[in-house]
Amino acid sequence: MIQCTDCEFFRRRADGSPKLMCDPYSTIKEPECIFKWQLVELQVMSRSHQATLDMYRKFAPLQEKMFRHMEREIDEAEEGERWKYEDFEGDEEDDDSADAARGW
Repeated sequence: MIQCTDCEFFRRRADGSPKLMCDPYSTIKEPECIFKWQLVELQVMSRSHQATLDMYRKFAPLQEKMFRHMEREIDEAEEGERWKYEDFEGDEEDDDSADAARGW
């Protein structure tokens, strides 16, 4: 089995991690190369997912603050418009009692 370090499709990144330049559909020299390539790609996906989670952790306090602010704004807007609905509900009760008094 050929070692990746001996292959012309192998590179090292600046951080020392392996970078396989091979294409799994055309430039694979040995069957083990596919397994190594999959492992490296899985590591890349894992690092990307971890970076995404780290970013979500940074945004969590800001999101909580935004949600509290939005809830306050919605509550204030509903409270400000409550007078419209209270008068309407009161008018219905008055209309019902007036209709009953008239015999309707």
